[in-house]
Amino acid sequence: MTAAPQRHVLITGAAGGIGRALVETFHNDGYHVIATDIGPQPAWLASDDTWLSADLVRVVREPDYAANFLVEVRTALQQSALHSLVNNAAIQILAGTAELSDADWQTTLDVNLSAPFLLIKHLLPELEAARGAVVNISSIHAAQTKQRFVAYATSKAALSGMTRALAVDLGERIRVNAIEPAAIDTEMLKAGFSDNPEGLVALQQYHPVGHIGQQEEVARLALMLCSDILPFANGSCIALDGGIRGRLHDPD
Repeated sequence: MTAAPQRHVLITGAAGGIGRALVETFHNDGYHVIATDIGPQPAWLASDDTWLSADLVRVVREPDYAANFLVEVRTALQQSALHSLVNNAAIQILAGTAELSDADWQTTLDVNLSAPFLLIKHLLPELEAARGAVVNISSIHAAQTKQRFVAYATSKAALSGMTRALAVDLGERIRVNAIEPAAIDTEMLKAGFSDNPEGLVALQQYHPVGHIGQQEEVARLALMLCSDILPFANGSCIALDGGIRGRLHDPD
């Protein structure tokens, strides 16, 4: 029996909570994971996976830096196709419209929107060779947001819109889908409620399911969207939100 060819996945933002869950979930499914983030390789990365330290802002703004990063990705692929790309990296800078600096606005768009587009564009030959799949990790803020999230919400709304547009533009070449999570149990989320534990409890209870999501749920959904289980899923922006998107919140 001929062994199945090695599958490869590139995952950005791999050092964070959801990023680690993505890396481990794809690794456990047999993928060779090419994981990338701005910092050094974490101790938990499996020895047979690949870590690439990269600054996505520089990937967007500096053509030579981007070209070198793409060479590193292709070297890690060992002349193979790229079966999956998960654009997970994101930054969340909170500020009101008047206080948000021009630099923070542009950096948010660079990391959350432009970097995913450029990776899809420049790795399209490798993705197309595998009839591969892209998953963009968007957010509930693509559709519903709150004060001080103007930069983040705009970037995620554009990311979801780009997902739909790419599915149309690329047709049968590859599939492109997005996940729009609500509150997920990450260290970043818990840190934001470090001085307000009652607020975290209220957030959990506000979701109709009575709790917030787990990092592994995002990873499992991404893995499914990258598999051949749902070949008709293309241009979909899938809510993973515990039902909160359907909940009307009236002021007291």
